[in-house]
Amino acid sequence: MHILWGCLIAAVGLFMVICASKKSEFIVYRLMVARSKILWGKKVHRFHQIAGAIVIVFGALVALDCI
Repeated sequence: MHILWGCLIAAVGLFMVICASKKSEFIVYRLMVARSKILWGKKVHRFHQIAGAIVIVFGALVALDCI
C-alpha cells in the first residue's frame, strides 16, 4: 500500500513541477497559483517548482517505506 500512496504523492509533485515550468492555465493549477500568489507574488511559479520537487522526494520516500 505504501508503494501506491508514494507513487500518487510523487505524481502530484510531478504535476506541480510541470505546470509551474510551463506556467500552465489548467484550472487546478490556476487555483493553486491564485492562493499562493498572495504570499509569493511574481515568484509563485518558482515556489511551485521547488515545492513540487520536495513533494516528489517525499513521495519516493513513502514508496520506499522509509517514512
